[in-house]
Amino acid sequence: MTAWEKSRARAAPWFLLPALALLAVFVVWPMVRAAAWSFTSADLLAPERAHWLGAANYSELLTDARFRRAFGNTALFALMVVPVQTVVAFFLALWVNRPEPAWRWLRAVFFIPVIVSTPVLAVLWTLLYQPAQGEQMGLINAMVQAIGVPPQAWLRDPHLALPAIAFMSVWQGVGLQMMVFLAGLQAVPGELLEAARIDGAGAWGRVRHVIIPSVRNTIVFVVTVTTVLAFRIFVQPYLMTRGGPGRSTLSLIQSIYETTFLGQDLGRACAASFLFLIWVAFLTLLQRWIAGEERG
Repeated sequence: MTAWEKSRARAAPWFLLPALALLAVFVVWPMVRAAAWSFTSADLLAPERAHWLGAANYSELLTDARFRRAFGNTALFALMVVPVQTVVAFFLALWVNRPEPAWRWLRAVFFIPVIVSTPVLAVLWTLLYQPAQGEQMGLINAMVQAIGVPPQAWLRDPHLALPAIAFMSVWQGVGLQMMVFLAGLQAVPGELLEAARIDGAGAWGRVRHVIIPSVRNTIVFVVTVTTVLAFRIFVQPYLMTRGGPGRSTLSLIQSIYETTFLGQDLGRACAASFLFLIWVAFLTLLQRWIAGEERG
């Protein structure tokens, strides 16, 4: 190593110091405090009066019907959203992956819902899902009625509310995954596609044997990110149904929010947050292990 390289190596930690300091103050220290509070009876307004409870918060949460329902709803929402959104985004990316400038406008159209505020979209879709009330009817019910299906109370029926919110979430988020897939598709070597075409491979054959193996890491990334985002669902059910009817759309994040700010039970909310963190980390590692992400 030359003297100049040694000098650069000695200077490197000083350049990292500001970022490490911010990480320590805004991420590491709050997590350490939250971990400590999760074993206590900490109150949101008076955490200094907390008493040590051991693992009582965790054991109570695992047997609490409301928390388990929130976990089940969130997991079911992720099961509905992740596969559908990933597949739709992949085929949309295949469709718009063309060099002509006109296709860029279509990409923008699919991406617009991603940049619109989620609360605004929640209000808009609440109006779209509006059940029949006299002569007034939401657009969704008007469309299903046009094909012979009776109007439904989409957000008031416990069996339909969560799928309705999942449909809206897929519509809103598919543009982001489409853009990620698009970046992956544009890195696929054109020589491979041309060779497959010369060998007689059809469109589906090129997708199956050339494109999907080439974008394998992109698929793993999209599935992982979509899963994490799906488990973080909060705004849509909170604004559209308030977690109802009953508890059919209560999400984990809403449960933690209400425990913290309505119940002011900081210790229990911190314990729920760490259970949520452990579960999402487990799922992420499991997905990467199953997919066998290639490195380098």
